[in-house]
Amino acid sequence: MRFTPAFLDEIRARLPVSTVVGRRVKLTKKGKEYTGLSPFNSEKTPSFTVNDQKGFYHCFSSGNHGDIFRFLVEVEGLSFPEAVEKCANDAGVMMPVQDRFAEEKEKKRASLIEIMEMATQFFEQNMQKPVAAKARGYLAGREITPKTQLDFRMGYASADRYALKTHLAELGVSQEQMVEAGLVIAGAEIAVAYDRFRDRVIFPIADLRGKIIAFGGRALSKDVPAKYLNSPETPLFHKGHILYNFAKARSSAFNHQSMVVAEGYMDVVAFSRAGIEHAVAPLGTAMTIDQLKLLWRTVPEPILCFDGDKAGVKAAFRAMNLALPNIEPGLSLKFALLPDGQDPDDILRDFGADALKEILQNAQTMDEMLWLDHTHDGDFNTPERRAMLESKLFETVGQIQNATIAKYYKKSMQDRLYKLFNPMRNNNSMHYQKRPSSSSLNNHWKPGKKPIASGSSELKKSSLVQDMYNVKSQSETVLLMALVEHPWLVAEYFDDISKMKFFTSELDSLYKVILEVISTDPDLDSHSLRTHMKTIGLGKTIERLDRSITLRNYGWLMPNAQQQDVTDGWNETYRLYRRNVMNSDVAAAGIALGDDENDENLARLRGIKEQRERMLRNDDN
Repeated sequence: MRFTPAFLDEIRARLPVSTVVGRRVKLTKKGKEYTGLSPFNSEKTPSFTVNDQKGFYHCFSSGNHGDIFRFLVEVEGLSFPEAVEKCANDAGVMMPVQDRFAEEKEKKRASLIEIMEMATQFFEQNMQKPVAAKARGYLAGREITPKTQLDFRMGYASADRYALKTHLAELGVSQEQMVEAGLVIAGAEIAVAYDRFRDRVIFPIADLRGKIIAFGGRALSKDVPAKYLNSPETPLFHKGHILYNFAKARSSAFNHQSMVVAEGYMDVVAFSRAGIEHAVAPLGTAMTIDQLKLLWRTVPEPILCFDGDKAGVKAAFRAMNLALPNIEPGLSLKFALLPDGQDPDDILRDFGADALKEILQNAQTMDEMLWLDHTHDGDFNTPERRAMLESKLFETVGQIQNATIAKYYKKSMQDRLYKLFNPMRNNNSMHYQKRPSSSSLNNHWKPGKKPIASGSSELKKSSLVQDMYNVKSQSETVLLMALVEHPWLVAEYFDDISKMKFFTSELDSLYKVILEVISTDPDLDSHSLRTHMKTIGLGKTIERLDRSITLRNYGWLMPNAQQQDVTDGWNETYRLYRRNVMNSDVAAAGIALGDDENDENLARLRGIKEQRERMLRNDDN
């Protein structure tokens, strides 16, 4: 029987060449490839190689070369259909039912792929037209260059309800085909079929061969129910079987032996801008076992990099529980949750590419994730609660199918339980350590410095959820409290301080009062300033801001800090503040350009970007 390319690709994606060949040839891992003695010739020095990433074997002594199917044909003497059936069984792929319509179905699939390519080109061309001014402004505000747009084949779907439908009809595509491809919405209750994607930035989604099979769209209007919209399930697209950017990322992932799984399209683009080309994302749903197996076929320990908010933590725990029963020696996951409220684009913009890479390098292991899943926000101060924790931990470990891994996981949990419940004397009474909640991890992270976690010493080594202050408001608060604690800074840095602006009305109002009072009385000390603030009703505000700053990270704010330490601390924090202001100005200029694409707005955006580049160069020097 004839097998479709899609069916054969599905088997190849699930079954590594090394698995098939390894049953006949003793293979040794050498860098990115496996080597062994040729199964075709008698030899003493290995000349036979297997490359899982490229999907083939090659024998230098005989010249034989091929994939998993050809290997079984040449080595085991199977016919091609027999080789396909054997590999399909090993990969867990159902053999196609023989019917006279199979060829017709494959032709229809090929036709749909051609239609998707037509749609992709239409969206790409739209992006260069006046109708896409708002889309270009949005992307410029996110610092996505035209080159990056081309690399990811980004496009724009106009607000016109029938733009794509009309275009494809002119190319001879029937409405039935448009509906089947998921491009047009039609139905008995709909009078006139209309485009599915409207007024959205378009992200094409490719299959394992790089063929476009679906789209994702980011809404530009706020008056829509869904900010992100994906194609529906179609004969081409099954969202649980593919990952966004996988075909493009696979080569880089194999070279770096690392694959990063982000939350969405824009996160993948941010990683690419940071020079991390091996990033992918699920398509609007939780990770599936098929997606995990696709990742493991590429790298042994993919890194899941989600936001550190409740949704991101929940998604990470869900992925951990999905993977746990299926882990094998050498195959696992790692987790790198970002600080709460921050996404990869925020980290890249505020701290740079090295910061994003540092977060990935500090990714946590699966056993740490399992421990945190069962202990975060937990109170284990009674024997019954401790027994329940132990019971649930070992019940979860029991889901691991590999006996050797399960043994080591059980040992890891036993060690952690001992450390957590190890009694210690405090004030002449016995207490057990209590796990802090994820929201109490008060970490102030910055590049080049590992987070300092509150809580137990064990947690300091293994904290996963980094509840970092919002970077913008934190730097502003620190600078403001520096003026309160060291009023002499106003005279020292008056030119800079007088031009400052704040993103919250509360801080801005407080700043104006402080500046006015100190300017009136330059010799005013901190105590006198605080007394004045109390008399005008701002005492509680100052106290709350005092509590929001951890002095161990900002010791230069202390009253007895050395003047040089204060100066150094001010300069460092002010540099961060200036970067935040400049980044916000760039974003605002991008939005203005999107609303009105004219030479003036374009020149303003370019000017602000150039000014920021000069500032960054000066800071680096």
